[in-house]
Amino acid sequence: MLCFSSTVALLSNPNPNPKPFSVSRRRFLFALHAVNPDAITPSPSPELEIHPLSRRQNQLLILHPDSQSNSNGGQETEEDLLKKKVVEEMSLATRRIPRFPGAVDRPEVERLGPAPDLRRILLGDDRTLKQALEVRRGVATETLKFAFRAGKLSIRYSDNLVSRLPDFIDRVVMGAAAMKETPELAHLSFNARAKQYIQDSGVVPLVKWLKHNSMTYPQIGKLLCMCSGDLGSVKELIEWLKSIYVKGKYLGAVVTKAGPIWEREPETLEEIVNFLEKNRVRREWIGFVVARCPQLLGMTMDELKTRVRFYLDMGINENDFGTMVFDYPRALGFYSLEEMNSKVNYLKEFGLTTEDVGRLLAFKPQLMGCTIEERWKPLVKYFYYLGIRRDGMRRILVTKPMIFCVNIETIIAPKVRFLQDIGIKEEAIGGILVKFPPFLTYSLYKKIRPVVIFLMTKAGVKQEDIGKVVALDPQLVGCSVTKKLDVSVKYFLSLGIHHRTLGAMIADFPMLLRYNLDILRPKYIYLRRTMVRPLRDLIEFPRYFSYSLEDRIIPRHKILVSNRINFKLRYMLASTDEVFNQRVQEAVERRRRFELGGKDDNLSHSDTPDAAPVTLNSCLDKN
Repeated sequence: MLCFSSTVALLSNPNPNPKPFSVSRRRFLFALHAVNPDAITPSPSPELEIHPLSRRQNQLLILHPDSQSNSNGGQETEEDLLKKKVVEEMSLATRRIPRFPGAVDRPEVERLGPAPDLRRILLGDDRTLKQALEVRRGVATETLKFAFRAGKLSIRYSDNLVSRLPDFIDRVVMGAAAMKETPELAHLSFNARAKQYIQDSGVVPLVKWLKHNSMTYPQIGKLLCMCSGDLGSVKELIEWLKSIYVKGKYLGAVVTKAGPIWEREPETLEEIVNFLEKNRVRREWIGFVVARCPQLLGMTMDELKTRVRFYLDMGINENDFGTMVFDYPRALGFYSLEEMNSKVNYLKEFGLTTEDVGRLLAFKPQLMGCTIEERWKPLVKYFYYLGIRRDGMRRILVTKPMIFCVNIETIIAPKVRFLQDIGIKEEAIGGILVKFPPFLTYSLYKKIRPVVIFLMTKAGVKQEDIGKVVALDPQLVGCSVTKKLDVSVKYFLSLGIHHRTLGAMIADFPMLLRYNLDILRPKYIYLRRTMVRPLRDLIEFPRYFSYSLEDRIIPRHKILVSNRINFKLRYMLASTDEVFNQRVQEAVERRRRFELGGKDDNLSHSDTPDAAPVTLNSCLDKN
């Protein structure tokens, strides 16, 4: 400050014969004022008078001494008044960095930024007006920040929020300019008028209330910029949204994505809600539905009725329609009718009727969120490459429609490569997917791989047989390792079956591990105690557990006992009733011939493994 005063005194020295400036003194002034040394006049005018102005105004006087030519000449022109007002407005914008009590650091010069080039402002009319507008925006910004801080909002929150309010700041500038036409406020400065406009708008208490209702500052900024009218209508709208059970964290998303719904009449919004309730969308669901599809509140009643009729005409009843809207609200209000019709027609190409598509959308409305070109067509081409035809695709679509909503590269392709890695041929992969479509929905690292590792380590399945096991029974992958597979393996090992033997049984009949113990125990007890069969018979024919005890095993065992004959489990159970009765008659005839002493040539024939030979003990028991 001392250097600056010395410089001013030096330039205003009334000595008529000043000494010419030295080079060092000119460099000193250049470093002090950041101006061209040649622009400093060696002999300043002795009539130059220093007024008690601010630092920036003093700089302007030093750099532009001709701007004060009218100070001694009488009346100032209109252009001079405009330039003076620009200078005054520039002096309003603070350039100091806020400091707090106890701070030990001081703001650096480079952090404050260079002083504005006032000469560029004063050169042309357009530049002057633009710069004046920017000055007023800066003043309005600082005034708004000060108002937020006065409302007990933090400095960082105020700065972040104001940075999101460019449109609202423009409204403050225009509102403050319009206040000048009011006689009561015409004498006030622009700062006072901007402060008065901010206070009259009620933006500070509204921001605090919105922040209390869990709205983020980007949402608040977007909302204030969108609302060009009375801000009080925003509060009324949010109170109404809370009455229909819209949660606090979704309030900001609804009011910013639904459009200017605060301009609509409350009766219109209530009519939309009542119409949804009439179509079985429960009142407690409305908040969830509106939060995920705010566009519903911006529709007209005719458009909403057309969309509801679109789904009801496909055979969806009202109960299913309500749950469909709850599961995926965007299916009702986000997509255009042309896009919805094109997706329905594409699904019909798989051989589905309109009613089938309706049931499919009621079960999985997320299908409406998938695009045809980016999601469905690449998936259909990939399935065709795997050997799946239209009937197989229809089965996949009807059984697990979620598959048509997932990504091919990240979800489906890695699982297909995994099937190839465990030894399944490419031509068999399509059949596996058609047989068990949920396979594609399981996690590769959390579900599929752990099951395969368990089968190879705990269940005794060989590595060369693991592909066969998965191909024969892909449903095995969907079983829980701890609650299902491990329990079944421990039960079979407790029966005395060896670890590797159990692996061979699983390779022969993979469904063995999917039966509940309540089904396995009665059949095993009947086999060992009533039928008096050895464990070896069970190892040779593990499919024994797949037959019904009451309908197949017990009736056929009684027939064998009554006729005093014996079959292996394979020939006893794995045949139809006609074939079984024929085998029983042939065995009885052979036994009768043996008892009569006749020689049965067919008894030792190698091509007739139908019945086991009748033992001598059975004949003695009959006698």
